[in-house]
Amino acid sequence: MIKMEWISVIGIGLIGMIIAVLLRQYKPEYAAFISLAVGILIVWKLCTQLFPIFEEMKEMMSGVNLSLEYIGILVKSLGICYLTQLASDACRDAGETAISSKVELAGKITVLSLGMPLFGKLLEIVKKLVSQ
Repeated sequence: MIKMEWISVIGIGLIGMIIAVLLRQYKPEYAAFISLAVGILIVWKLCTQLFPIFEEMKEMMSGVNLSLEYIGILVKSLGICYLTQLASDACRDAGETAISSKVELAGKITVLSLGMPLFGKLLEIVKKLVSQ
């Protein structure tokens, strides 16, 4: 069932693209809203497929001696990356490339700040290895 979802995502994308292209000829201001709505619909549809993946990751990580905090940081970072890309593409589609680049920069800085605890932990490990 999950593997067939990509067909519906492709269908939604193609129909949205056709509607946006047709609207762009007559009402260009509405084409950006259609693109954004289709993008959100596709992401929403794909989010339903993420829950089984997260459950499987949790099962795999239960056997490994790693903190779930690290997995949380990874998942949050992935979410930030995907949402930032979606917002940046929407801005770019609307012709706002300057805003698009600022949104991308904000996403990068957010992921960097989110990963700082991991960087600190890595430095602790390196210090312990060097001191031995």
